[in-house]
Amino acid sequence: MVDADYEKFIEQIKKRTSIDLAQYKETQMKRRLTTLRQKHGYNSFADYMDALTRTPALMDEFLDRMTINVSEFWRNPNRWEMLEKRFLPEMLEGGGRISIWSAACSTGDEPYTTAMILDRMGVLGRSTITATDLDHNVLSKAQSGLYQDRSVRDVPKEYLKNYFTVDGDVYAVDERIKRSIRFKQHNLLYDPFGGPYDLIICRNVMIYFTEEAKHGLYQRFADSLKPGGILFVGSTEQIFSPQQYELETAETFFYRKKTSLSPIG
Repeated sequence: MVDADYEKFIEQIKKRTSIDLAQYKETQMKRRLTTLRQKHGYNSFADYMDALTRTPALMDEFLDRMTINVSEFWRNPNRWEMLEKRFLPEMLEGGGRISIWSAACSTGDEPYTTAMILDRMGVLGRSTITATDLDHNVLSKAQSGLYQDRSVRDVPKEYLKNYFTVDGDVYAVDERIKRSIRFKQHNLLYDPFGGPYDLIICRNVMIYFTEEAKHGLYQRFADSLKPGGILFVGSTEQIFSPQQYELETAETFFYRKKTSLSPIG
Protein backbone atom coordinates (compact mmCIF):
# COMPACT_ATOMS: atom_id res chain seq x y z
CA MET A 1 0.00 0.00 0.00
CA VAL A 2 1.40 3.38 -1.03
CA ASP A 3 1.86 5.90 1.77
CA ALA A 4 0.99 9.15 -0.03
CA ASP A 5 2.16 11.29 2.90
CA TYR A 6 5.63 9.75 2.87
CA GLU A 7 5.84 9.72 -0.95
CA LYS A 8 5.08 13.45 -1.06
CA PHE A 9 7.72 14.02 1.64
CA ILE A 10 10.32 12.19 -0.48
CA GLU A 11 9.42 14.37 -3.47
CA GLN A 12 9.68 17.62 -1.49
CA ILE A 13 12.96 16.67 0.16
CA LYS A 14 14.49 15.88 -3.24
CA LYS A 15 13.44 19.28 -4.60
CA ARG A 16 14.75 21.14 -1.56
CA THR A 17 17.99 19.28 -0.79
CA SER A 18 18.78 17.09 -3.87
CA ILE A 19 18.67 14.10 -1.49
CA ASP A 20 16.73 11.23 -3.04
CA LEU A 21 15.29 9.22 -0.16
CA ALA A 22 13.82 6.80 -2.71
CA GLN A 23 17.36 5.49 -3.25
CA TYR A 24 17.57 4.39 0.39
CA LYS A 25 16.00 1.23 1.79
CA GLU A 26 12.46 2.38 2.56
CA THR A 27 11.74 0.34 5.69
CA GLN A 28 14.86 1.53 7.51
CA MET A 29 14.66 5.15 6.42
CA LYS A 30 10.91 5.56 6.95
CA ARG A 31 11.15 4.07 10.44
CA ARG A 32 14.04 6.37 11.34
CA LEU A 33 12.28 9.50 10.08
CA THR A 34 8.92 8.56 11.59
CA THR A 35 10.60 8.33 14.99
CA LEU A 36 12.21 11.72 14.40
CA ARG A 37 9.03 13.56 13.39
CA GLN A 38 7.02 11.98 16.23
CA LYS A 39 9.68 13.09 18.72
CA HIS A 40 8.83 16.69 17.77
CA GLY A 41 5.09 16.08 17.88
CA TYR A 42 4.28 16.09 14.15
CA ASN A 43 1.49 13.70 13.18
CA SER A 44 2.27 13.61 9.46
CA PHE A 45 5.22 14.02 7.12
CA ALA A 46 3.40 16.98 5.57
CA ASP A 47 3.45 18.82 8.91
CA TYR A 48 7.05 17.80 9.47
CA MET A 49 8.06 19.12 6.02
CA ASP A 50 6.45 22.48 6.80
CA ALA A 51 8.49 22.65 9.99
CA LEU A 52 11.72 21.70 8.20
CA THR A 53 11.30 24.55 5.72
CA ARG A 54 10.83 27.06 8.55
CA THR A 55 13.41 25.84 11.07
CA PRO A 56 17.08 25.42 10.04
CA ALA A 57 17.89 23.53 13.27
CA LEU A 58 15.25 20.92 12.44
CA MET A 59 16.64 20.56 8.93
CA ASP A 60 20.14 20.04 10.34
CA GLU A 61 18.80 17.37 12.68
CA PHE A 62 17.00 15.69 9.77
CA LEU A 63 20.22 15.59 7.72
CA ASP A 64 22.13 14.14 10.67
CA ARG A 65 19.52 11.42 11.12
CA MET A 66 19.25 10.34 7.50
CA THR A 67 23.03 10.31 6.94
CA ILE A 68 24.24 7.49 9.17
CA ASN A 69 27.23 8.93 10.99
CA VAL A 70 28.89 5.93 12.59
CA SER A 71 32.65 5.89 12.29
CA GLU A 72 35.77 5.03 14.28
CA PHE A 73 39.51 5.16 13.75
CA TRP A 74 40.91 1.80 12.57
CA ARG A 75 37.45 0.23 12.40
CA ASN A 76 38.12 -3.48 11.68
CA PRO A 77 41.87 -3.12 12.43
CA ASN A 78 42.98 -6.16 10.43
CA ARG A 79 41.61 -4.56 7.24
CA TRP A 80 43.62 -1.40 7.87
CA GLU A 81 46.69 -3.53 8.47
CA MET A 82 46.10 -5.15 5.08
CA LEU A 83 45.90 -1.68 3.50
CA GLU A 84 49.13 -0.61 5.22
CA LYS A 85 51.17 -3.75 4.61
CA ARG A 86 50.01 -4.72 1.11
CA PHE A 87 47.96 -2.31 -0.93
CA LEU A 88 49.53 1.07 -0.16
CA PRO A 89 53.07 -0.26 -0.80
CA GLU A 90 51.88 -1.63 -4.16
CA MET A 91 50.44 1.76 -5.11
CA LEU A 92 53.65 3.54 -4.14
CA GLU A 93 56.04 1.23 -5.98
CA GLY A 94 56.36 3.52 -9.00
CA GLY A 95 57.62 6.42 -6.92
CA GLY A 96 54.95 8.89 -8.02
CA ARG A 97 52.04 10.51 -6.21
CA ILE A 98 48.88 8.62 -5.23
CA SER A 99 45.35 10.00 -5.14
CA ILE A 100 42.88 8.85 -2.46
CA TRP A 101 39.18 9.55 -1.98
CA SER A 102 37.41 8.82 1.30
CA ALA A 103 33.74 8.89 0.25
CA ALA A 104 30.95 9.38 2.82
CA CYS A 105 33.70 10.05 5.35
CA SER A 106 31.37 11.04 8.20
CA THR A 107 33.35 12.59 11.08
CA GLY A 108 36.71 12.03 9.36
CA ASP A 109 37.99 8.99 11.24
CA GLU A 110 38.80 7.03 8.07
CA PRO A 111 40.66 9.72 6.08
CA TYR A 112 42.64 10.62 9.20
CA THR A 113 43.47 6.94 9.74
CA THR A 114 44.70 6.79 6.13
CA ALA A 115 46.80 9.94 6.51
CA MET A 116 48.42 8.66 9.70
CA ILE A 117 49.34 5.37 8.05
CA LEU A 118 50.84 7.19 5.07
CA ASP A 119 52.79 9.50 7.34
CA ARG A 120 54.20 6.58 9.31
CA MET A 121 55.25 5.05 5.98
CA GLY A 122 56.99 8.34 5.16
CA VAL A 123 54.91 9.03 2.06
CA LEU A 124 52.20 11.44 3.18
CA GLY A 125 53.86 14.15 1.10
CA ARG A 126 53.35 12.02 -2.02
CA SER A 127 49.63 11.60 -1.35
CA THR A 128 46.51 13.62 -2.13
CA ILE A 129 43.56 12.81 0.15
CA THR A 130 40.05 14.10 -0.51
CA ALA A 131 37.30 13.36 2.02
CA THR A 132 33.64 14.01 1.30
CA ASP A 133 30.24 13.68 2.94
CA LEU A 134 26.69 14.82 2.32
CA ASP A 135 26.26 16.29 5.81
CA HIS A 136 27.99 19.65 6.37
CA ASN A 137 27.63 19.23 10.16
CA VAL A 138 29.77 16.09 10.29
CA LEU A 139 32.27 17.69 7.92
CA SER A 140 32.66 20.52 10.44
CA LYS A 141 33.30 17.93 13.15
CA ALA A 142 35.83 16.22 10.90
CA GLN A 143 37.68 19.45 10.23
CA SER A 144 37.87 20.18 13.97
CA GLY A 145 39.81 16.93 14.47
CA LEU A 146 38.41 16.46 18.00
CA TYR A 147 37.21 13.05 19.16
CA GLN A 148 35.93 11.27 22.26
CA ASP A 149 37.81 8.27 23.62
CA ARG A 150 35.29 5.80 22.16
CA SER A 151 36.37 6.83 18.64
CA VAL A 152 40.03 5.99 19.24
CA ARG A 153 39.69 2.70 21.09
CA ASP A 154 41.17 0.69 18.19
CA VAL A 155 44.02 3.10 17.41
CA PRO A 156 47.39 1.31 17.81
CA LYS A 157 49.35 2.68 20.77
CA GLU A 158 52.19 4.12 18.69
CA TYR A 159 49.72 6.03 16.52
CA LEU A 160 47.82 7.30 19.54
CA LYS A 161 51.07 8.57 21.03
CA ASN A 162 52.41 10.20 17.85
CA TYR A 163 49.31 11.68 16.22
CA PHE A 164 46.98 12.78 19.04
CA THR A 165 47.14 15.15 21.97
CA VAL A 166 44.84 14.42 24.89
CA ASP A 167 42.89 16.87 27.04
CA GLY A 168 40.68 15.01 29.48
CA ASP A 169 38.63 12.61 27.38
CA VAL A 170 39.08 14.62 24.17
CA TYR A 171 41.66 13.50 21.60
CA ALA A 172 42.90 16.08 19.08
CA VAL A 173 44.40 15.04 15.75
CA ASP A 174 47.84 16.44 14.95
CA GLU A 175 47.60 19.69 12.94
CA ARG A 176 49.93 18.43 10.21
CA ILE A 177 47.65 15.43 9.64
CA LYS A 178 44.60 17.69 9.54
CA ARG A 179 46.21 19.90 6.89
CA SER A 180 46.89 16.90 4.66
CA ILE A 181 43.18 16.28 3.94
CA ARG A 182 40.79 18.30 1.80
CA PHE A 183 37.23 18.02 3.14
CA LYS A 184 34.24 18.99 1.00
CA GLN A 185 30.50 18.40 0.77
CA HIS A 186 29.41 15.83 -1.81
CA ASN A 187 26.23 13.95 -2.73
CA LEU A 188 27.13 10.42 -3.82
CA LEU A 189 23.92 10.01 -5.79
CA TYR A 190 24.24 13.15 -7.91
CA ASP A 191 27.63 14.87 -7.79
CA PRO A 192 30.57 14.04 -10.10
CA PHE A 193 33.05 11.55 -8.68
CA GLY A 194 36.26 12.95 -10.12
CA GLY A 195 39.41 10.88 -10.26
CA PRO A 196 41.02 8.81 -11.42
CA TYR A 197 41.99 7.55 -7.95
CA ASP A 198 44.47 4.97 -6.77
CA LEU A 199 42.29 4.22 -3.73
CA ILE A 200 38.63 4.84 -2.93
CA ILE A 201 37.45 4.17 0.62
CA CYS A 202 33.68 3.88 1.09
CA ARG A 203 32.78 1.76 4.10
CA ASN A 204 29.55 0.94 5.94
CA VAL A 205 27.43 3.27 3.80
CA MET A 206 26.23 1.19 0.85
CA ILE A 207 24.14 -1.08 3.11
CA TYR A 208 21.59 1.74 3.46
CA PHE A 209 20.93 2.06 -0.29
CA THR A 210 18.58 0.08 -2.53
CA GLU A 211 20.09 -2.58 -4.80
CA GLU A 212 19.55 -0.34 -7.82
CA ALA A 213 21.33 2.58 -6.17
CA LYS A 214 24.21 0.34 -5.06
CA HIS A 215 24.65 -1.00 -8.58
CA GLY A 216 24.97 2.51 -9.98
CA LEU A 217 27.37 3.60 -7.25
CA TYR A 218 29.67 0.60 -7.62
CA GLN A 219 29.85 1.25 -11.36
CA ARG A 220 30.73 4.90 -10.78
CA PHE A 221 33.35 3.99 -8.19
CA ALA A 222 34.92 1.55 -10.65
CA ASP A 223 34.88 4.17 -13.41
CA SER A 224 36.68 6.59 -11.07
CA LEU A 225 39.54 4.22 -10.26
CA LYS A 226 42.80 4.02 -12.15
CA PRO A 227 43.47 0.61 -13.73
CA GLY A 228 44.78 -1.47 -10.84
CA GLY A 229 43.24 0.93 -8.30
CA ILE A 230 41.55 -0.34 -5.14
CA LEU A 231 38.02 0.07 -3.77
CA PHE A 232 37.96 -0.55 0.02
CA VAL A 233 34.47 -1.33 1.37
CA GLY A 234 32.96 -2.13 4.77
CA SER A 235 32.73 -5.44 6.58
CA THR A 236 29.06 -5.92 5.63
CA GLU A 237 29.39 -4.84 1.99
CA GLN A 238 30.84 -7.71 0.01
CA ILE A 239 30.37 -7.27 -3.76
CA PHE A 240 29.12 -10.63 -5.01
CA SER A 241 29.70 -10.09 -8.75
CA PRO A 242 32.58 -7.60 -8.97
CA GLN A 243 33.34 -8.57 -12.56
CA GLN A 244 30.21 -6.75 -13.77
CA TYR A 245 31.98 -3.51 -12.77
CA GLU A 246 35.36 -4.61 -14.21
CA LEU A 247 36.54 -5.21 -10.65
CA GLU A 248 38.11 -8.31 -9.15
CA THR A 249 38.47 -9.43 -5.55
CA ALA A 250 41.97 -8.58 -4.35
CA GLU A 251 41.35 -9.50 -0.71
CA THR A 252 38.29 -9.62 1.55
CA PHE A 253 36.59 -6.20 1.23
CA PHE A 254 39.21 -4.94 -1.26
CA TYR A 255 38.39 -4.84 -4.98
CA ARG A 256 40.88 -4.05 -7.72
CA LYS A 257 39.99 -2.44 -11.02
CA LYS A 258 41.13 -4.70 -13.82
CA THR A 259 44.13 -3.41 -15.71
CA SER A 260 42.74 -4.57 -19.05
CA LEU A 261 39.43 -5.86 -20.36
CA SER A 262 38.96 -9.56 -20.81
CA PRO A 263 39.01 -10.74 -24.44
CA ILE A 264 35.60 -11.10 -26.07
CA GLY A 265 34.55 -14.51 -27.28
